[in-house]
Amino acid sequence: MSSTETTIRWIDPVGHDDFSGDIEALLNDVKRDSSTVETVSLDRGPHHVEYHYYESLVLTDVLHLVKEAENDGVDATVIGCFYDLGLEEAREVSDSMPVMGPAQATTHLASTMGDTFSVVVGRRKWIPQMRTTIERYGFGDRLASFRPVDLGVLDFQADPECTRERLTEAARAAIEEDHAEVVILGCTAEYGFHETLQDELGVPVLDAVTAPFKFAELQAELADLGWTHSKIGGYESPRAEEIEAWGISDDYQTRGVWND
Repeated sequence: MSSTETTIRWIDPVGHDDFSGDIEALLNDVKRDSSTVETVSLDRGPHHVEYHYYESLVLTDVLHLVKEAENDGVDATVIGCFYDLGLEEAREVSDSMPVMGPAQATTHLASTMGDTFSVVVGRRKWIPQMRTTIERYGFGDRLASFRPVDLGVLDFQADPECTRERLTEAARAAIEEDHAEVVILGCTAEYGFHETLQDELGVPVLDAVTAPFKFAELQAELADLGWTHSKIGGYESPRAEEIEAWGISDDYQTRGVWND
């Protein structure tokens, strides 16, 4: 294992930092000794992205934070939303810095741990988009079910005991009724519960904060081998000369991230 110092920046794509302290503490507990954790959130915008409209509002700022991270010399970033908000766009704007999303990380890991997995989500509203994402990743036939617990993003940490009970009930139903062999907690705000559920239920329970972070640590190491997202197809970067000619940096207040 490489002992090279690496910096992983967690981008919370919302206009508040209420969860940042908890997430930073969690990641510092699980990180490699050689890793440094940074957490950032947006200066403006909605406090959750449960709606497509909210996603659209934050996307520009998220992408500029990704580019800013690469210019700062960060080794890898995670966009902290299970919708994998802006993941493809972020890999376009990043020249070589790896960018990871929670859904991609957890579903890929789950596919190595069992034949089927279920995703415990907050609300039914989330399911269509998440299902489409998981199918695009090639795991539609491994998806046993979604199990909603009728909690919004901002509700998960408000009453931890209530949340734990709901998550446990949903995960147990996924295992016993839907025949899931692995459970994914399908929201980054569901942090802090996976170990308790895992001990009680006896199956892998993947946390949507820890999993993409550990994936990003691996990606940062693999980037030293030249293994990062390909730039000859879907992740081809926007042309710097176009951005300059069209005044995009000025119009969209990118704080110079395209000028480095």
